[in-house]
Amino acid sequence: MRRRTHVQPGARQQGWSLPRPWRRVWLVCHIVAAGAWIGIDVIVAVLVLVGWFADDLGQRSLAYRALAQFTVAPMLAAGLTCLLSGVLLGLGTKWGLLRYWWVAVKLGLNVVLCTVMVTVLAPGMPDLDRYGAGLLTGATPDLRIASMFFPPAVSLTALTFAVILAVAKPWGLTRGGDK
Repeated sequence: MRRRTHVQPGARQQGWSLPRPWRRVWLVCHIVAAGAWIGIDVIVAVLVLVGWFADDLGQRSLAYRALAQFTVAPMLAAGLTCLLSGVLLGLGTKWGLLRYWWVAVKLGLNVVLCTVMVTVLAPGMPDLDRYGAGLLTGATPDLRIASMFFPPAVSLTALTFAVILAVAKPWGLTRGGDK
């Protein structure tokens, strides 16, 4: 990391900035992690739909059990990678973490989605696994399976909004952004 020696008029002085090669590395990491996160959400949506609509109980069972076993860890890894790379990019570039509204909103979305994964989604996975296994034996626990629609729908909507923010960069500076 190098010290910034010249600050453009009206720009906020930062203690350091990412050198261009490192900025590119972290930007690529951020984009790849976001793409992976979106891809995992699409797979989750497909598995939820298979679990709901497949004619074969074996396929439905496998879809729910796959959701339970393989959803949270890869999705959380992608989300935390996005968070880490986004924080580094925010701290090491002119955009800052809380300087521009679009960056602050993306940061907030990421933190909320990762928190929901850990506090809401992950604790329900053992029940979903039992539900999937029970489909084959007829001993399904009482589980509101319709609620499985919401994680991929909410996450995909929020992640699409984050991509739009990253491209459009709307709203300008926050109140403290010009300091």
